[in-house]
Amino acid sequence: MSYIVYDKDCHFPIQNLPYGVFSTAENAQHRIGVAIGNKILDLSVVKDLFNGPIMSECNHVFSETTLNSFMALGKPAWQEARVTLTKLLSADEPTLRDNSTLRSQAFVDQDKATMHLPARIGDYTDFYSSRYHATNVGTMFRGKDNALQPNWRHLPVGYHGRASSVVISGTPLKRPCGQQKAEDKPPVLGACKLMDFELEMAFFTGPGNKLGEPIAIDKAQDHIFGCVVMNDWSARDIQKWEYVPLGPFLAKNFGTSISPWIVTMEALAPYTVANEAQDPKPLPYLYHEDDYSFDINLSVKLKGDGMSEGKVVSNSNAKYLYWTMKQQLAHHSVTGCNIQPGDLLGSGTISGPDPTSLGCMLELSWKGTREVDLGNGVTRKFLKDNDEVILSGYCQGDGFKVGFGECSGKILPANPLP
Repeated sequence: MSYIVYDKDCHFPIQNLPYGVFSTAENAQHRIGVAIGNKILDLSVVKDLFNGPIMSECNHVFSETTLNSFMALGKPAWQEARVTLTKLLSADEPTLRDNSTLRSQAFVDQDKATMHLPARIGDYTDFYSSRYHATNVGTMFRGKDNALQPNWRHLPVGYHGRASSVVISGTPLKRPCGQQKAEDKPPVLGACKLMDFELEMAFFTGPGNKLGEPIAIDKAQDHIFGCVVMNDWSARDIQKWEYVPLGPFLAKNFGTSISPWIVTMEALAPYTVANEAQDPKPLPYLYHEDDYSFDINLSVKLKGDGMSEGKVVSNSNAKYLYWTMKQQLAHHSVTGCNIQPGDLLGSGTISGPDPTSLGCMLELSWKGTREVDLGNGVTRKFLKDNDEVILSGYCQGDGFKVGFGECSGKILPANPLP
């Protein structure tokens, strides 16, 4: 229990303690904070209270404007910091609880804070790790008998995304323009007509590896700092024309939204579940016996222009991922590619086994052949201008939730064509 009061549906109980970066109207400086209830604990104010054997030597990282340096410290430092935070915020610990002056300086109301990207994202990679999603998309475009490409069950398929256009939840994005091609017609430049969201998880990396030295699968967990909910927005008509032979480009580079709070792997550990069965057995560099999948309930709410309330159009779960985060990281670095603290690696769209758990409009509308009901006679096949998409995720504890908050974004009209 904490002396900070919150209810059972709050995403940020003392069992969570996620990290983020925020500012306020009174202080525009970007600061590192931890969410607790509806408050933010400003770590730049209390950094000297991190006086354990590791963090006492490097608590200056909490005075920085991003989490990269803290991420680089590694798992022992993260664990020690979590122990300190849990103690400082516990109901029976007087250090902060009974110091009214320090409390007034250290705590900020979340609704008075502006959230920012939690790290300098040097590189962003997105995978394609949900078998249900890959099978559905493959069935649409190649038929049921050829749904999965021959490589899919042997390696985590992925592509390098655009790190500069990763944005924090609440940032609106303009509908992209690009080349499209209708059947039997020449290509044209136009605003995307088949705008889509993608329900994903993503993880931030901690300590990196030297160029030329892969991260071993049995060490991969030591390089994973924590997770966010992610929306990898997709322009399906642009994607269809451009993706052969090198994959997504303009269909993805205009924006990727993430939730502002990074939930650490220590907070997620109690919600570990069995990995998806993999057949054939992965090559040794990808094989691990320990479970590294997580029971994270995910939802997507779609709110159209003029709608007072949004409609939940999907309920999925991170446990449906076929390839684990450890496998994604081990595969990414097997060439000796140098991962750096603060890199972002996305899961790919997470779909489940039934129609209510599909993770994008492409699947929900089955390539535009059916309508998604938003209530009151409003339907969608793909996203319209001013539609807002709100992703959310949480793990269910015993009387509490370990959550990620929201990952929201609104699609604005496209710029005039050049």
